[in-house]
Amino acid sequence: MIETITRINDALNSQIWGWPALALLGLTGVLMTCLTGFFQITHFKYWWKHTIGAIFHEEHITQHTADRTISQFQSLCTALAATVGTGNIVGVAGAIATGGPGAVFWMILIAFFGMMTNYSENVLGILYRRKNSEGEWCGGAMYYLKDGLGAKPGMKTVGTVLAVLFSIFCVIASFGIGNMSQVNSMVSNINSAFGIPKLATGIFLFIAVGAVIIGGLKRVAALTERLVPFMVILYLLGSVVIILMHVSLIPAAFVSIFKGAFALKSAAGGIVGAGIASAMKMGMKRGVFSNEAGLGSSVMVHSSSNVREPVRQGMWGIFEVFADTVVVCTLTSLVILTSGAVNLETGVLTEAAETVGSSSLVSWAFSNVFGQLGSAFVALAVLLFAYSTVLGWSHYGSKAFEYLFGTKSIMIYRVIFALIVLAGSVLEAQLAWDISDTFNGLMMLPNLIGVVVLSPQVYRCTKNYVHRKIKGIDEEPMLSMIPEIQAMQAADLAAAEGED
Repeated sequence: MIETITRINDALNSQIWGWPALALLGLTGVLMTCLTGFFQITHFKYWWKHTIGAIFHEEHITQHTADRTISQFQSLCTALAATVGTGNIVGVAGAIATGGPGAVFWMILIAFFGMMTNYSENVLGILYRRKNSEGEWCGGAMYYLKDGLGAKPGMKTVGTVLAVLFSIFCVIASFGIGNMSQVNSMVSNINSAFGIPKLATGIFLFIAVGAVIIGGLKRVAALTERLVPFMVILYLLGSVVIILMHVSLIPAAFVSIFKGAFALKSAAGGIVGAGIASAMKMGMKRGVFSNEAGLGSSVMVHSSSNVREPVRQGMWGIFEVFADTVVVCTLTSLVILTSGAVNLETGVLTEAAETVGSSSLVSWAFSNVFGQLGSAFVALAVLLFAYSTVLGWSHYGSKAFEYLFGTKSIMIYRVIFALIVLAGSVLEAQLAWDISDTFNGLMMLPNLIGVVVLSPQVYRCTKNYVHRKIKGIDEEPMLSMIPEIQAMQAADLAAAEGED
């Protein structure tokens, strides 16, 4: 059975993650970057001030809501909970082991353009969202595919079919990237660090996950807004300590990354890494696995925010990718490269690192400095990262399930999701990652089609916001593509002028 699943998945994966799909992913980011005038650079100070900078001086950013919406900060933390996961530790290590140090360059490059892909997804998510029977905002790729793409002449059926396919892929992906692969990493690291049986950890996680997700998004968001800042800061501090202890190797590490990215010959005469094709493919794949820009996943939680301005939520998407990949993944890669796990001349794993395997490279690097305490620290980091990812993805899958089967079906999904935690604790590690890769790609394709086709809406919305908020030009705000919601949001915005 496992061999059959592996064979089928390998065949699908090789097709889904071929160069055409990767080109679509990269070119979509380039397109949205150009259409928005390189917003992530030209308005860097503005989006930084109005995202993470705003939590210190704008009360409504973090203020809890009395209705079924969540605050902007809660939406960010829930999205980061889902994206800052094992991809930032195990995924980065796997990319370096397979594609060489050059994979890090491509990971960061795809993240640079991915900032605007994620921005565009979130703008579209707010523009096409609506409320369900319980008063909760529902948004995501399925809605802008059906109501945006489907509104184009002759595209109604195409939009509807792609929306359904995206939802199906998202539900299945939530069991892979958002559950099995995360749980598998957790139980493996806990078993390695403390000797606790994998099934025992799986049972504990089944209870810990079920107790939170049964309470819905408000309970998930309440936990993640406390957990995410703590776990990210803790991991960053630990990583910085490791890097500073090998500070003399930092220049060589960056040289190795650059050489590996373009397959330049090393001083020793060999080829750094596994060649440009391997480095590029692994960097892009693991980059997407880490920050999820292009998958259309985090849109579902960003759309639940109490924000009125689509661009305001889009800017949180920029920060999300920046924090996840440019900051966390880069530090992880430097921990690995400066720790002696990789020969910086040849770009291949050292003999000592090969014996521990790519999934334990970061743990090996920490234990080299801190001994058993180091491996325990990484096990704790993986536990927190993966646990938060599972919680975030439970919401993504539940919204896709709701789109397919209705609001009353959500509890069925949550029970199934919790049970799959147990399956993830005993599944073979590589298969869990490979399945995740496959369904990432299946989600990505319909979502990117929607983003590209609806790019004019993102352009107009961005231009409208820049005119009103940055240049001070008086224009009617563009808040929703649904007339009744546009009118409601415009009235609310006028009544609370200055908040958004």
